[in-house]
Amino acid sequence: MTGPAARVAGPADWPEIIALRTRVFVEEQGVPAEIEQDDRDATAVHVHARDEAGRVVATGRLLLPADGSTTASLGRMAADPGVRGRGFGAAVLAELHEQARLRGVAAIELHAQLPARGFYERAGYTAVGEEYLEAGIAHVTMRRELT
Repeated sequence: MTGPAARVAGPADWPEIIALRTRVFVEEQGVPAEIEQDDRDATAVHVHARDEAGRVVATGRLLLPADGSTTASLGRMAADPGVRGRGFGAAVLAELHEQARLRGVAAIELHAQLPARGFYERAGYTAVGEEYLEAGIAHVTMRRELT
């Protein structure tokens, strides 16, 4: 038996991705709706995973470097509360790593919410800096080399 799988999102997936992000970030965590989506969504590589019923239950995005560097940013990682701890988020993260590698990215940085720090540490990330507030939520910057 295989675990959850993730794939790059297409235009048809976008409404479900936005709905999931709204449920997790805006409704569950209280992030202001006006900052949940931004202009970087248009150029990001979006990845998602679907449950057995075909619903988008996990997502994340990869922001490629615009400055010519080889360090990308990862963000907007969200998993439906009903699937947390079941491998859907890990599948999305693994696919984001693969998409980064395919695009010549050597390292990824992200802003991890403190409760998710262990998730990212298990995936090879290391904290780089002090804790801070972002959208009213405690975060820490984390980094992982892909090579």
